[in-house]
Amino acid sequence: MRKLIDQIMKFSVVGVIAFVIDYGLLVLLTSVFGVHYLISATISFTVSVIFNYVASMRYVFTHKEGMSRTREFVIFVVLSVIGLGINNLLMWLGTDLVSIPYFITKFFATAVVMVWNFVTRKMFLDAGAPTEGEDAA
Repeated sequence: MRKLIDQIMKFSVVGVIAFVIDYGLLVLLTSVFGVHYLISATISFTVSVIFNYVASMRYVFTHKEGMSRTREFVIFVVLSVIGLGINNLLMWLGTDLVSIPYFITKFFATAVVMVWNFVTRKMFLDAGAPTEGEDAA
């Protein structure tokens, strides 16, 4: 149980940094450059996913032996694209249907997608706790 809590804590740190990237780009593109919020959300989410992949697979999850890095990345991207769909659906529902400002809706959407990301990455990408002397990278 302790290892799971440690993993969740590491995932949270990576997630906070990814959120700052995602949210910062979203606001910058939408408020400063006038890009539609759904396009901004897609761009910012994509940039944060790249960071998240590198950081998560290095510091949070243990590489599955026998799984190529290419396959690992493809699975990560597929799970992330589903997360992007959830993110954009929630952004659209909150912003267009409920009239909540996009920059507030983003917090709720991020919380939902964060749970999706952790659960699915744990299921499909994590080999579990490294054996003694083995690094999570």
